Amino acid sequence: MPDAEISSPDSPVAPAAAVPRKRPKPGERRVQILQALAMMLEQPGADRITTAALAARLDVSEAALYRHFASKAQMFEGLIEFIEQSVFTLVNQIQERAGNGEADTGARQAARIVAMLVQFAEKNPGMTRVMVGDALVYENERLQQRMNQFFDKIEATLRQSLRGAADSEGSATPTLDAQVRASMLTAFVVGRLQRFARSGFRRSPSEHLDASLACML
Repeated sequence: MPDAEISSPDSPVAPAAAVPRKRPKPGERRVQILQALAMMLEQPGADRITTAALAARLDVSEAALYRHFASKAQMFEGLIEFIEQSVFTLVNQIQERAGNGEADTGARQAARIVAMLVQFAEKNPGMTRVMVGDALVYENERLQQRMNQFFDKIEATLRQSLRGAADSEGSATPTLDAQVRASMLTAFVVGRLQRFARSGFRRSPSEHLDASLACML
């Protein structure tokens, strides 16, 4: 029986050493899951996203997803938290500019908030589907309620800005005028976001934005 041939470590036929899979840092996998979910939502006409499809995109098991989120509803809550934190941080910055003495009437402040919302949606198509509820149709009802509360808060913020504008215009009913305008602006934003999502992200939500705001304000 001939001696078995032994390959040296430098031999081209020697098996390659297995490269250990890099473990994500604490919290990193959670962020990766949310990023992957948002990217999947960016696909025009995407049907209901399953945890199996999400796991396959990340090349992990479904069990690995549930080590970071107790349910798919919690994953969507993570996206909603990102939307809330991002948008209201920017709203606060807009309000602080007026508080620091910059010339910024209530109407101009409201216009800035609307423009910011539209631009946020345009840059984050997947998040837009969450904001208008398209991605939440088959999910837990509390998720849609939370997005409803988000827009209620936006409307209240716009109403606060426009109350001062109505006062300066000498309105006899400044509170009512501010309420009507805030409601109209909120409905405008929601409508633009819905059109953007349901057009497969082809119709820009910022189309003729300045002219539209000039008509309303």
